[in-house]
Formats: sequence, structure tokens, C-alpha cells
Amino acid sequence: MQSRFLVLLMIGDIVLAGLITLIGFATHETMTTAGLRMLSTLVPLTLSWLLVAPFFGLYTPAIAADPRQLWRVIWAAVVAAPLMGWLRSLWLNQLIQPTFILVMAGVSALAFFIWRGVYCIWMRRK
Repeated sequence: MQSRFLVLLMIGDIVLAGLITLIGFATHETMTTAGLRMLSTLVPLTLSWLLVAPFFGLYTPAIAADPRQLWRVIWAAVVAAPLMGWLRSLWLNQLIQPTFILVMAGVSALAFFIWRGVYCIWMRRK
């Protein structure tokens, strides 16, 4: 049963990373021309989140379902953002862009906080 919820969390996180990427390209009005370049954001974002989140206990069922533990999501996003920026800079062979990292930290923190909050509410009803 717990593995089912872990899979749900991971799938939700990956889908959310995709939505964050799509929204980012849409807000910069580059969605129609980006193509595979979107992977340069999606893959580093997903990978950095999946690497950092476990260190904050975000895939531990008791922590993931407890709304009092949502603060962990914000810190995980803040820690994952520089890793994401570094991975993306390697992918694109460019310098790390601090503004991009700050924006991704804020956007990711908000988005993952909302998604994980919805997950907490859903788990409370079960």
C-alpha cells in the first residue's frame, strides 16, 4: 500500500515538473519554437527534485501526508534549484544564470507546496 502512494507522489512530482517547464516556456512565449529544448529544463528540474526530495523525507509516507511537514517542500525546492541550474548549464553549455535559479526556486517551491498540500488533504480523507 505504501509503495502505491510513493509511486503516486513520484508521478505527481514528475507531472508537476512538466507543468512548471511548460508554463515557463509559455510565459516567455517560446513554447511553439522550443521543441526538444524544453528537455533542457524538464530533465534537470525532475532529476534535481528526485535527488533532493528524499533528503527532506518527502517520500516518507508519514511526512508526505502530514500538513505540518509541508515546510520541507519549500526547503527541498530551494536546495534543488541550484543543482537544477547547474545541470541545466551543463546541458546547454552555458554559464549558470542566478536569476533563473532564483525564479525556479520560488516557482518550484510554490508549485510543489500546492501539489503536496493537495496530496496531504487527499490522504487525510482516506
